[in-house]
Amino acid sequence: MVVLTLNHPEINKEITMCGIIGYAGHRPAVPVIVEGLKRLEYRGYDSAGVAFVQHQGLEVIRAQGKLCELENKLGGCDAFHATTALGHTRWATHGLPVERNAHPHKDGQGRLALVHNGIIENYHPLREMLKNKGREFVSDTDTEVLVQLVSEEWSKDTTLLQAISRALAQVEGTYAMALINLDEPGRIWAARKSSPLLLGMGTGENFVASDIPAFLAYTREVIFLEDNELVELDALSWKVFDVATLKPLNKEVHHISWDLQSAQKGGYRHFMLKEIFEQPQVIANCLAGRMDPKSSCVLLPELDDLPIPEQIQIVACGTSYHAGLWGQHLLESWAKIPVRVEIASEFRYRNPLFRPTDLVLAISQSGETADTLAGMRLAKGEGVPVLGLCNVVGSSVAREADRVIHTQAGPEISVASTKAMCSQLVLLLLLALYWGRQKQTLPRETESQILRGLLGLPGILEAELPRMRGKAQELAQEYSAARSFFYLGRGSSFPLALEGALKLKEISYIHAEGYASGEMKHGPIALIDPEFPTFALAPSDDLLPKVISNLVEVQARNGRIIALAHPGFDLAVDHVWSIPEVYGPLNTFLILPALQLFAYEMAVYLGKDVDQPRNLAKSVTVE
Repeated sequence: MVVLTLNHPEINKEITMCGIIGYAGHRPAVPVIVEGLKRLEYRGYDSAGVAFVQHQGLEVIRAQGKLCELENKLGGCDAFHATTALGHTRWATHGLPVERNAHPHKDGQGRLALVHNGIIENYHPLREMLKNKGREFVSDTDTEVLVQLVSEEWSKDTTLLQAISRALAQVEGTYAMALINLDEPGRIWAARKSSPLLLGMGTGENFVASDIPAFLAYTREVIFLEDNELVELDALSWKVFDVATLKPLNKEVHHISWDLQSAQKGGYRHFMLKEIFEQPQVIANCLAGRMDPKSSCVLLPELDDLPIPEQIQIVACGTSYHAGLWGQHLLESWAKIPVRVEIASEFRYRNPLFRPTDLVLAISQSGETADTLAGMRLAKGEGVPVLGLCNVVGSSVAREADRVIHTQAGPEISVASTKAMCSQLVLLLLLALYWGRQKQTLPRETESQILRGLLGLPGILEAELPRMRGKAQELAQEYSAARSFFYLGRGSSFPLALEGALKLKEISYIHAEGYASGEMKHGPIALIDPEFPTFALAPSDDLLPKVISNLVEVQARNGRIIALAHPGFDLAVDHVWSIPEVYGPLNTFLILPALQLFAYEMAVYLGKDVDQPRNLAKSVTVE
């Protein structure tokens, strides 16, 4: 969970990104909760806690640090008779993640315990109001304000369900919360607004959680809670209500097709490595049902009856933004559709110009990225259709977009995104092919070559990945002393240079900058020296001569160079990393994992925490 403690008293608040799990059933609850937290630890790992009712008391056990610290505390207490419990794993980047700020939080009477993910924006006035009513606070969090507010409303001769509804009506901001009550030890209440939360239904047991892997060992039946919905559950039943009116709601149950093994390491040392090596299968999954073997064309039924846009505005963050930049090249080249690629956190705070014939394409792995969702809502408010491209069925992007294409990459656990970007690139390529055919702007021979190449790509990549890893290990040892890196690329390789630099920064903590190769001489070349190496993307496309001339400029300043290139070209650099050549833009799908593996092996060689890099968490669900 991210915690940004702002030093102005009127806006002091906690910005959260964390993992929540609640269990009501027939098993000892605390082991189930701890197991679930381990699968959610990618969402936060600075502190953790559990709450449960046992021996007529409401117990809360919390620990600073990673989940093992909580397990050590639990090992010294009798916590294995309760059959209902809550758990939370927290992540902080600003302010100390001390135990008093760890979740769950209790109310002043010790009757309620609550976990929370989100921002209570009116935290300060609510806290002052509650203090004036005699409520005392022991933490710095807005979450404690929320549990105290529910407790205050509950004291007014209402049911707890009504008290939660009344409390949330006073809250400004975002939340996913879950709560247990000393007086009803087998029951859980949970609600969400603009922060992920879902319900899992088992046999004689039910769950709430931030993400599916938390309970996938026990059930694959899921309900995706919508904003402003409140669920009340016990081991044998569940009910979903409108949070404001408490009117019961009917909900659709979804079956999750992937199994628990898909969310585990599968024998790999790290999730990141496993997910890099899953990319051949990801490509195959992305193509399944999306290519007509008879007519050799792309099938995207999600876009049936959707007008061809006259302009596309891609809105995304981080790795998804880089995918959008890459997709821009193909959409403009093949479909002849003008494309603007926007950083969502900037897009949402200016006044973008829309036309009725525009389309906003929102790209998000999780489907819960706060800035991307805000950009979508801005577009929808202007009457512009939104197409979502995301990996998570039932996510906010999937539900709020007018149309959605699921990338089908499967669960991605490592914080550093790898296979999700691969799946995004495949779907962007298919979109360009789809609209290119509709507009008749793409030569049929080009389309046929791309589709044939796509079908063969998984086999080529699967054979090449072990060799790539070996080369990445060799180069990581050679360049491990570097404290900065340039990544250079031209054309469609420029977004890949940005992504390569991002991956190196994310997991090895080495400063890296991605640049369009031609921009080097406009200032950055001043930084080149023997201790500042360059990673150049030099595929054998039309821009290769230009890339070579840029590398000569680097060498003239005694800069060391790794060049990722195709066989048959003597680049005369320090290290040539040769990868197989395929057709045109499909080379991206061999360049990308090479960049990922180099960053991975560098981080491993330097002893970094690959799957849980410092200061980062998987889904940026708040601003």
